[in-house]
Order: sequence, then C-alpha cells, then structure tokens
Amino acid sequence: MILCVDPETASRTQTERTLSDAGFEPAGVASLAAAHELLDGEESIDCLVTEQRLADGSGLELVKYVRETSPDTACILFTDVGLEAIDTEAFGDVVAEYVSKDDPDARTALLDLVEQSLAFQSQTAYPLPEQEDARLAALNQYAVDGEALGSSLDRLSALATELFGVNAAAVGLVDSHEERFLSCHGISFEPVDREETVCTYAILDDGVTVIEDVLADARFAENEGLAAADIRFYAGAQLRSPDGQPIGTFCLYDESPRSFSDRDRELLQLLADEAMDQLVLRRRLREAGGETDD
Repeated sequence: MILCVDPETASRTQTERTLSDAGFEPAGVASLAAAHELLDGEESIDCLVTEQRLADGSGLELVKYVRETSPDTACILFTDVGLEAIDTEAFGDVVAEYVSKDDPDARTALLDLVEQSLAFQSQTAYPLPEQEDARLAALNQYAVDGEALGSSLDRLSALATELFGVNAAAVGLVDSHEERFLSCHGISFEPVDREETVCTYAILDDGVTVIEDVLADARFAENEGLAAADIRFYAGAQLRSPDGQPIGTFCLYDESPRSFSDRDRELLQLLADEAMDQLVLRRRLREAGGETDD
C-alpha cells in the first residue's frame, strides 16, 4: 500500500488516481494525525508520498516517524514547497526523495520514482537493522580508507589470527549496498555485495555472531563467494559507534568448522572495541586537521 498525505483534496485525489492507474493501492489522508492513526493500526505501507506543508505538522516529521518504525520504507516528499525552503538540518539524518509539484509532468516523475523505489526494495535480499538510516548516518562519520588508518588495524587483525588460531581475520564496514574491508590478514577481500557477506547478519545481533559451520546454515549454503574462499567457520563482533550504531564488524574466518567459547567471544569483542576506538581517534584527528600514520 502507498500512503498519500496531502491536505489539498484535489491534489491528493489526482495523486491517488495516478498511482491507482499504474496498478498500485493508494490510501489518502489529509493530515499528520490521520497518517499516524493509519500507521499505528494494523496496516503496513510500502511507500509514503507526502506533502511537506501539513496543517498539523510537516512531511519530514512524518518521514522521520516512518523511518523510525520501518527504515526500509520508501519515502517521497511530493510538494510545492521548494527544496531550499525545507529545513532538512532540523531532522538530522532523515532522508527522503523529493519531487516538486511545480515540475512539468510532476506526477509522471513521481510515478517513476515510486516504481524505482519499490523495485529496489523488492530486490533487497537481506534483512535490515531497525535503525538503518541512523546506522548509515553514523557510518558516514567513520568511513575512511584503510590506508588512512596506517597499520593499527592490520596489527589487530594479525593478532586475532594468532590469538584464536584461525586462518584469517578482517575488519569491515557495512554500507547501504556492500561491505568494504579496512584490514584483512590471511585473506584478501574486495568489496562484497551486502547480500553475499555474513556480516550483514552479524550487525543485526546484540552480541558476537558465531556460525560454527557456514555450510550447515541455510542462509549461506548456496553462497558461492564463501565456498570459493573456503570459509567454513565465522565469528563476528560489531564495531559500534559511540551512539551505539553497528557500522561494521571485526570478524574471523577458518577453513574448518569449529566451536567458539564464551571467553573467545569476550576477547573478540575487545578487539572490535579497540578497532572502533581507532576509527573514533581518526575522526577526531580529521576534525582537528591532523592525522597520524601509526
């Protein structure tokens, strides 16, 4: 269902008709309160199309609410308010697509964007954290090239292979579409599509994720990349930003299935915390205008 929020009846009706004629199921309401009532009920929506100027609030307020409860829902501001007049900074990391009603063929452009957004959403073959927008916003603050970190993470990943007696260790950041590795020891990874990496699931867990035999797990039994890398065992601890967002993992790999004790989990989390501390340090150095190579 596509929720259309617009206080102007004629405009809302025309938008609903455009979507309905294209085969979608639109539901129209006139206010922020009515939208909240619908969203708080049993109905779920696939896409939000909202005017920015509402009698009892704003479209971005509604987008923020939707993102908090359903982070992968497509959200579009369809409004006659100019983009320069919208106070986006007041809503922090809230992100929405934008279509101006003043554009020629505005509803055709809106329909194209709805179709693209829903097509992309349906192709997402992996689960998303509940606060995906906030997680990605936190990631953007710490996303750096591995070279900028010097040897600090390389020392940690090398230590991890010795400490746990595994073939390989890596530190990776999970962005919106792929995992990019800042350090690898015992294995070399190019960026990996998010649906292909085990770390996609590790950022969902509260604690350390352990898969004693990857091939015995239905989620990865058909994963050709893991098979090609001869990975049978995986353990991953989250890199958590200071505000608690899981932006990546410190992970271990081995060619043979194996167990992993509670103490092992504690030690791996300590290494992940140290890696995150390095990212925080580099961010502070960048903000202060300096870097180190150590």
